[in-house]
Amino acid sequence: MNGADDSVLLRTEGRAAYLTLNRPRALNALTHTMVRRIDEALTVWEDDPAVETVVLTGAGERGLCAGGDIRAIHDDARDGDGTASAAFWRDEYRLNARIARYPKPYVAVMDGIVMGGGVGVSAHAGVRIATERSRIAMPETGIGFVPDVGGTYLLALAPGELGTHLALTGAPAGAADALLCGLADHFVPSESLAPLVADLAHKPVRVAVDRYVRPAPPGALAAARPWIDACYGADTVEEIVGRLLDHGDSEAKEAAETVLAKSPTSLKVTLAAVRRARRLGPLENVLDQEYRVSCRALTAPDLVEGIRAQVIDKDRDPRWSPATLAEVTDADVARFFTPLGDRELGLAGPGSTQEAPG
Repeated sequence: MNGADDSVLLRTEGRAAYLTLNRPRALNALTHTMVRRIDEALTVWEDDPAVETVVLTGAGERGLCAGGDIRAIHDDARDGDGTASAAFWRDEYRLNARIARYPKPYVAVMDGIVMGGGVGVSAHAGVRIATERSRIAMPETGIGFVPDVGGTYLLALAPGELGTHLALTGAPAGAADALLCGLADHFVPSESLAPLVADLAHKPVRVAVDRYVRPAPPGALAAARPWIDACYGADTVEEIVGRLLDHGDSEAKEAAETVLAKSPTSLKVTLAAVRRARRLGPLENVLDQEYRVSCRALTAPDLVEGIRAQVIDKDRDPRWSPATLAEVTDADVARFFTPLGDRELGLAGPGSTQEAPG
């Protein structure tokens, strides 16, 4: 586990083992190497009786993790054959499932920005800490992609249509909203994080955490539930946008405008993925579905274009293809969910059944 790479810092103290994502200049974006190092550490610590708790934090002041290394995915989709990205996702999604099933308490400190792949390594944890600085989001529709890393599983479990709203808009959830949506468990003020993390080396998780938990400052989503549930309960993205525009609430209109700026294909696939996730059962089944969708996205034009516009050229002017919701057919959406044959992720095992596309 030692090696020259310091993108994940590992240490043990007392009863706890600490994982620190350590690429602060890249907002701790996950590389394939980082995923492997985390997995290797979890293997060692699972078998170490001296380790009773695992604690995940991010280096720097800005956040836990801004997501996966999407520049590498962009280059692979544009210039390569997609195998590097597929291999990254295969290991990443397996890690997400492992974190959800880890036999020892896994405490994720979700301070600051926590997006995409950052959600995957934290929001499946047994103990999830949010702060007043937390901004937890799955913003994939804005880069021509679809929520993954178990994100559609988590969003499908959120009350009412809150998960659909977060999935389509990519809007960030603060601490109270993350608690409401089931993306976090406790609010701890950021000024208390250092003593909490230190206490975990010497005290049981519940004792250490309870000492610092406070009521979260008010969020926005609880008050918005009426229009969110009324509008996002529609069967299609077009109907959802129509309801948002017609509702009369200024926030609903803003949400419609946000949605309409995203990739039309990504929006339709995302809505289908979240709806299907509600019926698929365990996380592993949903990760298998997400792997199919992610691999298909590599061959669609919007992923390369979205990352170009948002991250590489930063002109914020993606040219989506197709350019409108009306041009994205049911067949276009169904293609993302078709089985991959011998390239399936296979987390759910041979005995599970996935729903047919549609």
